[in-house]
This record gives sequence, C-alpha cells and structure tokens, in this order.
Amino acid sequence: MTGLAGRPVRLLWRNSRGLVRSWVPQLFARYRDGTALLADCPSRPDAGGERALAAAEAVRTACQDIGWSYRRLPPLDEALAANLKWLAGYRHPRHRGRTGLLEAVVDVFARPRPLVEGVAAAGDPIEVLPAAFHALWAGLLEAAMDVPLHERVLVQAPASGGGLEGGGRAGRGAGAGIGEAG
Repeated sequence: MTGLAGRPVRLLWRNSRGLVRSWVPQLFARYRDGTALLADCPSRPDAGGERALAAAEAVRTACQDIGWSYRRLPPLDEALAANLKWLAGYRHPRHRGRTGLLEAVVDVFARPRPLVEGVAAAGDPIEVLPAAFHALWAGLLEAAMDVPLHERVLVQAPASGGGLEGGGRAGRGAGAGIGEAG
C-alpha cells in the first residue's frame, strides 16, 4: 500500500426510480501497482440496512468501471476492535517518552515476556506503559490482538526486527482485511 485516506470521495448516482443517491466510502487505499480499493468497514454485518447494501452495489459497479475494487469488510472481532481503540490512544509520538525510553522498551522485549514484567524491567510503569502501548501501535512490539490486552499478555519485538524507523503499522492483527484486498 502506498496511500490510505479516510472518507475520500462522495459518489452520486440515480437509482432505478431516478432518485439521486450518494455514498461516502470509509477508506481508500492505493497500491504500489497503481490499483486502488474503496472500502467500507461496518460495525455489524447488517449496519446501514438496505441503503448500505444498495450503495455497496453502486460503489462496486463504479469501481469496476474505472479499474478499482470495492469491499465491504467484515466487522472486526470485539477483542481486536477494543485493543485497537485502546492502542490508538497512544499513537501520537509524544507517547514515545523521554529520549531513549522507546528504544529501552523495545530492547526489554527482545524475548517474549508478559507486559507487566517487561514494563517493570524498563523502569517506572507510569512512565513506561505509554511508551509500550505506543510501540505496540507502531508495530515495534507485537502481542496477540485477538484477546483483550492485559498485564500478563506476552509481548515481544517482531521477528523481522521491525526497527524504530517503522511508523504507522500496528501490532499483529491490526489492519485485518485491508491489505488482503485485490
């Protein structure tokens, strides 16, 4: 993916009765190969009712006409949604903490260990926890996202090495479904 935008465009069309209808898809993703995806992320499978389903069909048709794709993504699992909502509160760089703290947090989780143990090993939990949550959001650390985050959840640095230059990706499971579009 080379670009991502929220609520990027409003589509207008006439329905079979000649009435003007509109819809604003929730996400736009541009891929490296130049293709694109418009997507909606309903909170429940039936969210928006018949209007949303009709709009999905209209958007799908418009996308096909211009060589894009459209997906109505399945709702996130409750635990994943709650974890992402929590971690998103720590996405701002201010949560990296004082100079060197984020690096110390990532280093302490070089091997998998419970969150509470790694945080205590890195310093005062009041100071360290925000940096740990920021690192999870940024993908510098990983934890299971399909269970509620808790003090004993196993946390570790990514096997790929991640690196502190990484940015906007979240921990394991965070972008469920978006990168899988085609």
